[in-house]
Amino acid sequence: MKHISPTQVAVDSNVRAPTRRALAKQQTRAKVLAAARRLFSEQGYEGATIRDIAAAAGMSTGAVFANFTDKSDLFREIMTADCETILESMREAAGRGKGVEDVLLKVFMAGYSFYKTRLPLARAAFGVSWSPDGGPTLRGLTPVQGMHDLFVEQLNLAVERGELRQEAEVKLRSQMLFEAYLSNYVQAIFEGWGLDALQARARDQIRILLAGARRG
Repeated sequence: MKHISPTQVAVDSNVRAPTRRALAKQQTRAKVLAAARRLFSEQGYEGATIRDIAAAAGMSTGAVFANFTDKSDLFREIMTADCETILESMREAAGRGKGVEDVLLKVFMAGYSFYKTRLPLARAAFGVSWSPDGGPTLRGLTPVQGMHDLFVEQLNLAVERGELRQEAEVKLRSQMLFEAYLSNYVQAIFEGWGLDALQARARDQIRILLAGARRG
């Protein structure tokens, strides 16, 4: 007979497969999120209603409210997931860069590449982020703060490598770089700029914003 230690019993008892009810709840949330993502992209944040989202997911509004507090809760979860994915891509891109300007350009492009086929959703996100109600919450999402921190981190590394001066005003330049990154979505969303045009503009912005901080 195989001996099972008390420790293994404790571990096995704590790691249990999800119940049927828990799995059903997960599936419901996934359906609602998928439907909401599609309708936010097609109709914008204001245009998509909970009733529409429920119908698109094939369920009642009660089922939606059983999983999400309101429409803003739904949108926030979608944006959090997207921003987490973008931040991960940005960090990976930063690791492939050579020199601070190349690093920052790759970070910018990681975000633009993610949204190149999702511009309607990006437009909805900007609409909410500029509103007095949902804006502060959306701008304060943890992965959005992570993007801010990534810019600060890369400039600090450039200072350590001797590319930028010690008095480079890292915090202010990082904020300006992040704002430049966001500003280019306007050209993509409203003027139809492709990745090549965005890259050229981002390269110039980064060069100008770092010009006064370079050594030598």
